[in-house]
Amino acid sequence: MKEDQWVSLFSGGKDSNWALYQALENGFDVKYLLTVHPPAGSYMYHVPATRVVPFVAESIGIELIEIEPEFKILGDADSGEQGDREVECIENSLIKIADEIHLEGVIAGAVESEYQRSRIQKMCDNLNITLYAPLWKSDPLAMVNKMVEAGFEIMMVSVAADGIDESWLGRYIDINAIGELEVLNAKYGVHILGEGGEYETLVTNGPHMNREIKVEYDVFWEENWGEIRVKNAWLC
Repeated sequence: MKEDQWVSLFSGGKDSNWALYQALENGFDVKYLLTVHPPAGSYMYHVPATRVVPFVAESIGIELIEIEPEFKILGDADSGEQGDREVECIENSLIKIADEIHLEGVIAGAVESEYQRSRIQKMCDNLNITLYAPLWKSDPLAMVNKMVEAGFEIMMVSVAADGIDESWLGRYIDINAIGELEVLNAKYGVHILGEGGEYETLVTNGPHMNREIKVEYDVFWEENWGEIRVKNAWLC
């Protein structure tokens, strides 16, 4: 009999890393990480710096499956319809994986987005597998503090919010940064975990990783948003 195994939906950012970390700490047998490299404007997926994910996966020591989706972002498309189309590439990949292993379920870093969680849940229901989403409806401040206290090194790779300027790009989230995010939350409503798209991240080291990731990048900035554009990355 095949043992129950899991697939972790993985962007390389703090939320998917924390969900994976929680699963590993709870004894889940995680067979694969699954990363989608979406086009800009995706409704469902983290976009910046996903090309660094193979280094993260190597450091963690779990095999990575990468998906180059065929869907296109249609500017006039209904967002719900677009989201449904974007999930299809994951579902198709999981169907193939389920032919190979006894797939118990998927791990996801969903926090507050019902748009994302409901579509992942529907996909799991279709496949008769379990969704494990340990961050769902967690307190944002408590959660980011736990990440930092656990030793997660979290780099901001994109920002788009009032009060968050170019200086945050490439910055690591530490106690000082969390304090500033609390101020921005009170003043502008910036979500402390970036759930409103205020920022996205890359985890370059953590307790579940064997080697640190170094990143060389350029900074792109335009009016009130920006991102890092990775030129090179390596494991130390």
